Amino acid sequence: MSSGSPSRAIVVVPYLNRKAAKTAGSEIPRRIEAKLDEAVGLARAIDLEIANAGIVSLSAIRPATYLGKGKVDEFAGIVRTHGAGLVFVDAALTPVQQRNLEKEWNAKVVDRTGLILEIFGERAHTREGTLQVELAHLTYQKSRLVRSWTHLERQRGGFGFLGGPGETQIEADRRMIGERISKLEREIAKVKRTRALHRENRKRVPYPIIALVGYTNAGKSTLFNTLTKAAVRAQDLLFATLDPTLRAVDLPHGQRVIVSDTVGFISDLPTMLIAAFRATLEEVVEADIIVHVRDVSHGDTEAQAADVTKILLELGINPNDRNRIVEVWNKIDRLDAEERVGIENIAARRPQEERPVLLSAVTGEGIPDLVAAIETRLNADRKVFSLELDAADGASLSWLHRQFEVLERELTKAGRLRVRVRVAPGKADLIRQKFPNAVALAA
Repeated sequence: MSSGSPSRAIVVVPYLNRKAAKTAGSEIPRRIEAKLDEAVGLARAIDLEIANAGIVSLSAIRPATYLGKGKVDEFAGIVRTHGAGLVFVDAALTPVQQRNLEKEWNAKVVDRTGLILEIFGERAHTREGTLQVELAHLTYQKSRLVRSWTHLERQRGGFGFLGGPGETQIEADRRMIGERISKLEREIAKVKRTRALHRENRKRVPYPIIALVGYTNAGKSTLFNTLTKAAVRAQDLLFATLDPTLRAVDLPHGQRVIVSDTVGFISDLPTMLIAAFRATLEEVVEADIIVHVRDVSHGDTEAQAADVTKILLELGINPNDRNRIVEVWNKIDRLDAEERVGIENIAARRPQEERPVLLSAVTGEGIPDLVAAIETRLNADRKVFSLELDAADGASLSWLHRQFEVLERELTKAGRLRVRVRVAPGKADLIRQKFPNAVALAA
C-alpha cells in the first residue's frame, strides 16, 4: 500500500478540547504533553523510527475519519514529506475510520489498541501469554480488513502490521481467523487447568505473595530486581515486562515471601486485553500484600494512579485496604531538592496507615522502609504458636514446614524440640487440631 518505510512512523495524538471533553465527561485530566510522550513511547517500544509527532485538538470526533478534513490533509502532507509507511493514531479507531485514513494517507494506520496488541505480542514469552495475546489480536482483527497481519502460522511475538502481505483472500483469511480462534480457546482452556494446578500447589506452600503493580514504566521491574537480586528486563521502556515473574525472598527477620512482578497498567487498555490477561494477574488477586508502585517524577502521576486503582477495582481488589496495599512513591532520585521537599511534605501529612513509602529502586534509598512496611502488614494478623515435638518426630516437623512459617527451633534440656511457627489467618484451628498443646504467644 505505502511507498514509505514501514518502520518510519508518524504519531498523531488527537484529544477533545476542553469544551468537548467537559461534555463527554472526563476523570482526572492528563497533560497533553504527557499523552504525546506516552504515545511516542508506545511507538518506540517496538523500535519504530519516529519521523514526526503531533497533537490535534478536536471539537468533535468525525465518524468517517476521526479527525477533521483539514487535519487529515495536513497529515497527508507530513506523511509524504517524511516518507513514512505507518501512522499511529493514539485513539480507538473504528474499522471504517482506519480504512479511510489509510486511503487518505497512503500508509498503514494503526490505532492505540492495535499498537498495544503488537507490543504485547513481542513481549509475551510464556505459553499462556502468547496464546492470550494472539487470541486478543485475532478477535480485534476479525472485525477489520485483514491487511495488517501476516500468516497465522507465524511463530513470533508480534502479529505483523509491519509489512503484511496485503489484502488478498480476505474472506478465506477471516475463515482461518475463526478457526484459529476456536483452536486458541481450546488450548488456553488446557493451559488454565494447568495453571490452576500450579496455583493449588503454591497454596500448599506457606509463603505469602507480594505482588508489584503499577502504571507501565513506573519502575516495578527495577524494584523487583532490587528486592530479589534478580535480572528481570528493566528498561526505560513501556511494557518492558509482560509475563509475570516470581522469586522467593527472605525478609530481614527470617520470613520467606514470594515477590511477583506483573504487567504494567496503562490508560485506555483494550478491553479484550484486560480480559485476556486477567489470568496473568491472578498473582495480584491472590496476593497477601500488593505494592502499588508510582512514578512520582512523572507529571501525570495522579492520573496514572487513578488508572491503576480502576483496574484493581475491576479485579475485585479494594484499593483502600491499607492492611493489604502498600503505596510506593518511586524515582525520588529524579526530583530536584525543592520537588523532593514538597513530595515529602505531602506524604507526611497523610495518616500513618496511609503514608506512602518514598524510595528509589535504582539507588536503593528507601528499600529498608518498604521491607519494614511489608513485614508490618504481613504480621499484623498472624499468630505465633510455640509447641514441643519429640526430637525424632521428623514427620511432624516436615508438616509444620509445609503448612506454616517456622521461625525457630531449639532443643530443650529435656531433649524435646521446641518449635515456634507463624500462622496465617484462618489456619490457627489447623495447628490446634494437630497439636492440642500448642500455645499462642502474645503479640
